[in-house]
Amino acid sequence: MAKEHRRVARIRRHARVRARVHGTGTRPRFCVFRSLNHIYVQVIDDTIGHTLAAASTLDTEITAEMDGKNKTGKSELVGTLIAKRALAKGVTQVAFDRGGFKYHGRIKALAEAARKQGLKF
Repeated sequence: MAKEHRRVARIRRHARVRARVHGTGTRPRFCVFRSLNHIYVQVIDDTIGHTLAAASTLDTEITAEMDGKNKTGKSELVGTLIAKRALAKGVTQVAFDRGGFKYHGRIKALAEAARKQGLKF
């Protein structure tokens, strides 16, 4: 029962975040989802409903670099990859949507790696 409660609580927190965070063409939403084994990120323009860039731990570009890294290290790799892809599309500023997850651990590592690459949020 506690596991179900945690999931419902995260969805409620995410709904509160989404009430305030809205991606536009000039500042798209930087949406993060964290599962038990993987982390997924999308840069979304909510006005037209398009995903401008996406990255995850399942991307083949970074699988060779992920060997021997823990989940936080893998999240940093995903953060650098999504920042490079977003900057290539001309996106420099984003609105951070942590997806109802606490800003620590893997979420924080991903965000700081994306900031280090030049994304502003």
